Amino acid sequence: MDVLLLGPIFIPLLFASVGILLARNRTLQHGAGLLAGVLAWMCSIGVLLKNLQGDILIYQLGGWLPPFGIVLVGDLLASMFSVMATTVLMMGILYTLGCRDKCVSYPAFMPLFLCMSAGLNGALYTGDIFTLFVFIELMVITSVVLVAISDNRLGLEAAIKYLFISAMGTLFLLIGIAALYATFGTLNMADIARLLADGERPLLTPAAAVMLMCAFLVKSAVFPFHFWQPDFHTVAPTPVHSVLSSVVVKVGIYGLIRMMTLMFTAEAPLIQDLLIVLGVIGIFFGSLGALRTYDAKRLLAYSTFGQIGFILVGIGWGTAAALTGALVYVVNHAFIKSALLMITGVVSSRTQTKTSKLSEIGGAGHSLALTGGLYFIGGLALAGVPPLNGFVSKVALAQGGIVTGDWLILGLVVSAGVITLLYMTRTWQHIFQQAPAEGITLKPYGDNALAPALLIGICIFLGLFGSPLLALANQTVAQLADPQLYIRAVLGG
Repeated sequence: MDVLLLGPIFIPLLFASVGILLARNRTLQHGAGLLAGVLAWMCSIGVLLKNLQGDILIYQLGGWLPPFGIVLVGDLLASMFSVMATTVLMMGILYTLGCRDKCVSYPAFMPLFLCMSAGLNGALYTGDIFTLFVFIELMVITSVVLVAISDNRLGLEAAIKYLFISAMGTLFLLIGIAALYATFGTLNMADIARLLADGERPLLTPAAAVMLMCAFLVKSAVFPFHFWQPDFHTVAPTPVHSVLSSVVVKVGIYGLIRMMTLMFTAEAPLIQDLLIVLGVIGIFFGSLGALRTYDAKRLLAYSTFGQIGFILVGIGWGTAAALTGALVYVVNHAFIKSALLMITGVVSSRTQTKTSKLSEIGGAGHSLALTGGLYFIGGLALAGVPPLNGFVSKVALAQGGIVTGDWLILGLVVSAGVITLLYMTRTWQHIFQQAPAEGITLKPYGDNALAPALLIGICIFLGLFGSPLLALANQTVAQLADPQLYIRAVLGG
């Protein structure tokens, strides 16, 4: 019973309630939100440090013993994802403090943002599959409202579109949960894994695996469930977009890894083959879409397709080295993408219409030498240029491909990095290198660039000192290789 597990979930919920009481004072409300982000981040780090000592942390809500009660489980996989998520969420709140969008001043903005944070961390730490659904829905509903209240007039349309698509993913998830409960009479993931460990597969088990996989693919906007993502992410307020495209889409990735390494280990080889195909399609579809799009934020949304594709290929290869590379890629991509989106928001906030259309922000960052430098470093990191953290991700993933001997897919993966370099350098030149076009009037001030600067600093640090992250990923993969560790930690014995 470790109360640290409660921190990343219930601290944001508590401060969301406090934020409602402070609705008349924006400064106090946002200050309380930042405090909540810092405390949640510290708790997630505390859980990870205890995990590194060999412990899997458990908290039984209400004192009910599993599998009858809801249990929170902090193993290395959950902790690694949670530290990544709370770091980006904390930076998103920090960016909000210096954001000039009208919507961030609404009394509901910060409480909704904190509820989204609680839903995200709850989905990572829960050991109960129905509670996973509850936390995911909390995350989805709050993000939909945050996009709907965006300053962009298309925000409501994009939010409604995503709400309907998300309902499809919810249906898949509920059908999968119902099939598992009808078969095993339990919703505890460790208990389901224990019952599946004997090798027997009841009638509804394959159907449940398919439904859960489809649900997680929808949440991560993987082809062919991808079409909602560019519109939804592009019109989101910058603090929200920086979280959606970097960590919220990773919930589906987390679900796939948890499903394949804990419950559906027998079905994993078939799922892995499918993930490789979907990953390659996503890499080229996302990269080419980013190359031809008309909007700087939309470019980064399409880029997320491609980057998720790299991660899926690593998971699909299935070896320890490949899965290690995928986990390293998950963490590094979150910091890079969040920083790039914030920098784009800094530039677009200086235009009169706060647009991110490439035709209207050409040269808007010409006088922002420091901001342009940050964007350039972030673009190189995303393309995998040394000595930045994106290079560590690419090398770790390539090593996994070499171990599998899948040379064709490895060649496609490596060559796709050239497309990333092409669209990132072209966008950097368009925004920061050329002079502003005639008739374009820029505001003297825009959003504060402190948060993206800190994230770029993390990217540089993880590039120069990548060994600890690689060691953490290796240790996580070693723990995932033995599902009995998770089962015994939750159920005992």
